[in-house]
Amino acid sequence: MQNRQLFLQHVAQTSPAPIGIEMVKASGIHQWDVSGKQYVDLISGFSVCNIGHSHPAVVQAVQEQAAAYMHLIVYGEFIESPQVRYAARLAEHLPASLNTVYFTNSGAEATEGAMKLAKRVTGRSRIIAFQNAYHGSTQGALSIMGDEYWRQAFRPLLPGITHAAYNDDAVLQQIDASVACVILETVQAESGITRPHNSWLQAIRKQCDAHGVLLVLDEIQAGFGRTGSLWAFEQAGIIPDILLLGKALGGGMPLGAFIASWDRMQLLTQDPVLGHITTFGGHPVSCAAGLAALDVLLSSGWIDSVAAKAQVLAEKLKHPAIQSRQAAGLWMSLQFANATLNQRIVHQCVQNGLITDWFLFAPDRLRIAPPLCISEAELSEVCDRILLSIDQVLSAS
Repeated sequence: MQNRQLFLQHVAQTSPAPIGIEMVKASGIHQWDVSGKQYVDLISGFSVCNIGHSHPAVVQAVQEQAAAYMHLIVYGEFIESPQVRYAARLAEHLPASLNTVYFTNSGAEATEGAMKLAKRVTGRSRIIAFQNAYHGSTQGALSIMGDEYWRQAFRPLLPGITHAAYNDDAVLQQIDASVACVILETVQAESGITRPHNSWLQAIRKQCDAHGVLLVLDEIQAGFGRTGSLWAFEQAGIIPDILLLGKALGGGMPLGAFIASWDRMQLLTQDPVLGHITTFGGHPVSCAAGLAALDVLLSSGWIDSVAAKAQVLAEKLKHPAIQSRQAAGLWMSLQFANATLNQRIVHQCVQNGLITDWFLFAPDRLRIAPPLCISEAELSEVCDRILLSIDQVLSAS
């Protein structure tokens, strides 16, 4: 039986029409299917592969750690070198108040842990999130997701959630002493790369401080150099109380984290003991991979090249069919007349060897987020293929 048929029969599907390409290899910015066709991964495996696929340093770290041990009791009993070393390396590159890392399996689980920690620290339960926000699909994360289309089928969800307009000062009046935390993406991803004003983020930080409210920043997609600095919040001149990481955190392996100060994180250790636990979070192989990937990113100079590469996108991606562009570093969305046209262009891009997609809350926008290791010449060729795909779709209409 063909793998495609087995895939459709036995692997749980998330949409009625998956792309269904059987991939057999990935390296750098490229993937290859079973027939040998080469594709540029224009979305970095949904922002996971910021340093590209199968970097030799990451592969070596995975192999060496797997040969030593692949699993021990993750939390509470044993000191595991990959976990400890990665937590310490992250702390070296974060503000002093973000010095304690709780590793999880994914960004969604990081969101869940942060929500629990915020309630524990403040003794409050109300949470302010934002319209068009995406923080994961688990029950708690779904409760703060900013779109009723995805929430409505799974109610009842968590009470006490307020959804405010992103980048709108009206939310400031809602931040008061009844709120446990404000949770937001430093750059909102699934609305089509929406970058807020730094002044708005700074005002939220000030209002949170005034009322003892924790500020949780989600950099699950925006982190690890995507916007031109290691962390996007650095550009806004603010520091979160809790930072959410995932995707690129694991260097291609499953890994998430929520990061806070040591004193706050200790509140999960008592009353009750084991206030937050996980079997596989901070898995040693994932941490070894993530540490290797971070070291590659920091030593490569790729973050410093983001601005120049972003300029290539800005200069080349011009077409009458592109109604608007939104960008943050090497991360862009292209808006077309409607979702149907965008879907046709996305599929034509795939036919032309470009892996791209749309956005959850902006189906009329095409996603661009290549590995940061892509060269300017490769990026220029990618732009040519996107423009060709647009022309081919329009000429077939």
